[in-house]
Amino acid sequence: MEEKEFKEELVKRAKQFEVNLSEKEQNQFYQYMKLLLEWNEKINLTAITVPEEVLTKHFIDSISIAPYIKENSNILDVGTGAGFPGIPLKIILSQNRFTLLDSLNKRINFLNEIISDLKLEKIIAIHGRAEEFCREEQKRESYDVVTSRAVAKLNVLLEYMLPFAKVDGRCICMKASDIDEELRDAKKAIEILGGEIEKIETITLENTDIQRKIVVIKKVKETPKKYPRKAGTPVKEPIQ
Repeated sequence: MEEKEFKEELVKRAKQFEVNLSEKEQNQFYQYMKLLLEWNEKINLTAITVPEEVLTKHFIDSISIAPYIKENSNILDVGTGAGFPGIPLKIILSQNRFTLLDSLNKRINFLNEIISDLKLEKIIAIHGRAEEFCREEQKRESYDVVTSRAVAKLNVLLEYMLPFAKVDGRCICMKASDIDEELRDAKKAIEILGGEIEKIETITLENTDIQRKIVVIKKVKETPKKYPRKAGTPVKEPIQ
């Protein structure tokens, strides 16, 4: 896929979510794609290695939650991996502050190169686990928005996410389209952790059959101090 075609398709597809990309942003996305594929030959960052699919399944998919984020928000992306959805959101929401959290240091090295190469500001990449990072007092209940894409089942994922969100903040969970069972299993966790479901929306990425459920959880009260539990426990013993 040639650079011109990549940018034209990106601009067209981003408009589905009312995002109008500047020339600078188009260049940043193209550079991001190139670096992602270069680094992927050295370390496993993504199974998606065709530019057209990177555009759709990583970039446009990440952009899809932009309408849920207010200006000047402080945002944490939990389990960011190769930077999704955090980096695409940062490119188009440049005034917002972003923290990218991942448990693998090699991914953080990649993200730091992206941040430097794309000249992104007000963004940091942190190596750590959510359960431990949240023990830092200044991080707990300090974010307006907490995002996550395809990290874990909801009852596990929300134990990672909700303790970071301010009261009246939001957790935006990007899930596959079939989540009825997950929602049932997460009902108790949402209540215990201080959240309530604000909205669940289904989106279909334009010109594809890819569907995504966007689950928005509002933080309505403080999360009990015992959560998140120690590393590994949320997965082994999910709140039921």
